[in-house]
Amino acid sequence: MLTPGQKAPDFTLFNTERNEISLSSFHGKNVVVLFFPMAFTSTCTVELCEMRDNIATYMGLNADIVAISVDSPFTLAKFKEEQALPFDLLSDFNKEASQAYDTYYETFVMNLKGVSKRSAFVIDGDGIIQYAEVLESAGDVPDFAAVRETLASLN
Repeated sequence: MLTPGQKAPDFTLFNTERNEISLSSFHGKNVVVLFFPMAFTSTCTVELCEMRDNIATYMGLNADIVAISVDSPFTLAKFKEEQALPFDLLSDFNKEASQAYDTYYETFVMNLKGVSKRSAFVIDGDGIIQYAEVLESAGDVPDFAAVRETLASLN
């Protein structure tokens, strides 16, 4: 399990516009990396809309947001459009980032194989993990107050 103080694993994933986005491209800026199980599910929608509704707070804390799931870029594009999400949704279709961050269900509900666990990481401008929360229950959401407090401590 990844813990604060460790170097965050780099990743390069496709966003909904089919552009490659790497963690390393955020160098010098804080980033909140969220992993979520599946687009269009109730808790995932609540979680990402919480981030959408508080985007000004995160921008004020000098933080970008990326949300990652194993859904295809095409599914994520429709989800992003329907929910008016103002940040990148990244497709970890090959499940490499989810495994690198140890936020991965081998078997999820309905016997689905290889789904991201819900988790939140705050990574500073030097690529160091400052906050890490991996949830075992997909029905729980990250501690957003702790995420914001961590970001505030970095500024």
